[in-house]
Amino acid sequence: MNFPTAPKTIAELEQRIELMAGLTLGEIANELDVMVPEDLTVEKGWAGQLIEAYLGATAGNLPEPDFQHLGIELKTIPIDSSGKPLETTFVSVAPLSGEITGTWQDSTVYKKLNHVLWVPIIAERKMAIPHRQIATPFLWKMTKHWESELSRDWQELTDLIVFGHHDKINATHGQWLQLRPKAADSSVRTDAYDQQGNPVKAPPKGFYLRTDFTRQLLTQQFQLDTL
Repeated sequence: MNFPTAPKTIAELEQRIELMAGLTLGEIANELDVMVPEDLTVEKGWAGQLIEAYLGATAGNLPEPDFQHLGIELKTIPIDSSGKPLETTFVSVAPLSGEITGTWQDSTVYKKLNHVLWVPIIAERKMAIPHRQIATPFLWKMTKHWESELSRDWQELTDLIVFGHHDKINATHGQWLQLRPKAADSSVRTDAYDQQGNPVKAPPKGFYLRTDFTRQLLTQQFQLDTL
């Protein structure tokens, strides 16, 4: 059954995800009376939103963890049948207008990744969307090791933004966390500043976790030698 109210405790959330493991997206959509899209090219976040609704997440588009009362973020990971992640994982929008202030622990990225419910979904491209299946979800708390690694990437990327170098950020920046375009199409623009501090318009960007990161998490969680 779906859970229309937010879980009050971590134990309650754990009970819910145990019941969800093994279900297909089609089964969850039927239970919620939601139409399954023909493809996810346009509705890329549909599966995550479906699972948020099923489990009773409350944050919506707010820059807070999805389960606000528990401080837990929900992240889906599309994987192939061997457990390999198929794409990077969106974390949060990156403000390009110089509004990044405070420390790493004040950042939206930290708040989103400090405590995460990871939901792997077997979602190979050839599989019809209704047949894509929830694997075994698991709760993960950021370790000191990963906090050190991720905070270093965050600092590198935010320094480039603050000093107006957002247009020079590419795939070489950040070992685990990266900045990538985050817009429906290439014509979208957002507020930003150039190197001289002048206001400009620039393509929106978001913080994403590389597949190297999620592959390590899955390997450690499930001891997958094939990744």
